Amino acid sequence: MDEALWAFGRVSGLIAMVLLSGTVVLGILTRSGRPVAGLPRVSVTLLHRNLSLLAVIFLALHVGSLMLDSYAHLNPVDVVVPFLGGYKPVWQGLGTAALDLVAAVVLTSLFRHRLGRRTFRLVHWLAYAMWPLALAHAVGNGSDGTSAAVVGAAVVLAGAVLAAVLWRMSAGFLETAALRSIRRDGPR
Repeated sequence: MDEALWAFGRVSGLIAMVLLSGTVVLGILTRSGRPVAGLPRVSVTLLHRNLSLLAVIFLALHVGSLMLDSYAHLNPVDVVVPFLGGYKPVWQGLGTAALDLVAAVVLTSLFRHRLGRRTFRLVHWLAYAMWPLALAHAVGNGSDGTSAAVVGAAVVLAGAVLAAVLWRMSAGFLETAALRSIRRDGPR
């Protein structure tokens, strides 16, 4: 049973990493206000939210299965407080820090209307800090972290997120149709 939990923990963690990467990329695409692959902006937003929810579910499965696994020896403190774990504490701590940031983003998303747009957006920026921590955790802590498949996946995911972030920081990234039309047509 422990081997099954360990394997499920690894697989669910890798799936969570892929989904989190897609969430970051879709979040940037959503912020651009442009349709993507023929989908209207509202559909891209819904896809971002649903992919985020799926990522959180797989993250919970990842952590939960490893808490039940006797080999991983995770306890509730290891899951909340970074760098206290007994197994590869630095790599595990990066995952714990990423989990804490995900929790902050999820909580502010749930209470978005009560917190206000500014607070929501400020906390949502934590996703940019969470993602590299999660990727480092996936590569450094996992027993297959150095396998060709995991390293290859990490490179592809890093490339996709980096490309989206570079586009987000570029001068060509305008967040609203009104700003894009001003740039294209000049001020009215």
